[in-house]
Amino acid sequence: MLATGKDLEAKRALLQVQLRQRGRLLVAYSGGVDSAYLAWAAHQALGKNMLAIIADSPSLARTQLADATAFAHEQAIPLEVIATSELDRPEYVRNDARRCFFCKDELFTLMEELRRARGFDAIAYGVNLDDQGDFRPGQKAASEHQVVAPLLDAGLTKEEIRALARQAGLRIWDKPASACLSSRIEYGRPVTRESLDVVEKGEDALRTLRFRQFRVRHHGEIVRIEIASEELQRALDPAMAAAFTRIFKGLGFKFVTLDLEGFRSGSMNALLPAEELLRRTG
Repeated sequence: MLATGKDLEAKRALLQVQLRQRGRLLVAYSGGVDSAYLAWAAHQALGKNMLAIIADSPSLARTQLADATAFAHEQAIPLEVIATSELDRPEYVRNDARRCFFCKDELFTLMEELRRARGFDAIAYGVNLDDQGDFRPGQKAASEHQVVAPLLDAGLTKEEIRALARQAGLRIWDKPASACLSSRIEYGRPVTRESLDVVEKGEDALRTLRFRQFRVRHHGEIVRIEIASEELQRALDPAMAAAFTRIFKGLGFKFVTLDLEGFRSGSMNALLPAEELLRRTG
């Protein structure tokens, strides 16, 4: 349920109090709504005593990196780009249910080194209340690295974060959700620079066709295209189907499919065996 009026303001105020109590803070930043609002709020609370860190990773689409960098500059948020090397880790490349754990472990390890070298007090990331109900191995990595979660501690949901971002006049308030490119590749299929490049080019093509919320799911010879339900009718047009076929066969897929369930975040997790979801990352 979306808190409104005094309740939402109370959560915003609590967030500011908690951020000020953190001292000098590093913020893991991706440019998505949650991390962007957290970085902005931290800058409001701490000024020069915060620094946003974005990972320049092969799994981060260039359009996302450019937009995240632009937003930080627009809001005068201190930002540093660091290179991560998760593709050098075999446990990440093999792409099992723990892939996200190893990605975040790589990021938080580098951020911890930076924290100690620069004299920062803590590292924060943008997990929220709604994230607690999903399969997110990255949260275990955050816990192991003692990364703090200010949005979660303030009791904020995704919808409330969007509402606060809109109140603050931040253009990212309605930005579509966008996980890393590796999340588009079916579990068990190795993550390679080539497969990431194919997914990124496919999603760039869909963006050029003016679709707003979508995913390109890589299943080897098969591509499964997810389009948001409100945009699905346009995707079902025969001329658009022909465009999809041309684009994705040109990228090397033998079969091009449109998922009639439409876009849903984390749909690859539905393919995991139940015991993997129960085991989490323990």
